[in-house]
Amino acid sequence: MFVMIADISLKDGAEEDFKSWFAESNKVLCNFPGFISRRFLKSTDGSFRILVEHESKETFIKMHQSPEHEKIHPTGHSFMSADPQRKTYEVAAE
Repeated sequence: MFVMIADISLKDGAEEDFKSWFAESNKVLCNFPGFISRRFLKSTDGSFRILVEHESKETFIKMHQSPEHEKIHPTGHSFMSADPQRKTYEVAAE
């Protein structure tokens, strides 16, 4: 399994709108082959992360490079105060 974790910073007052956009964008992205899950996380310290799970790096890249992703991506970024800080992982053990 391929996992991408992105630390994100939202603009002041943008959390609720971002959550709505996130839920709507999941309705599109969940239809891609290899998609497992995509979650928006909030820490007790108020920081945010996005967690995406895919069957493989290849299916993640195909989704990320799709016209559908290109269409929804700018709206998500419009809620952010800085570019996301991404890290990718392969599941090593379960």
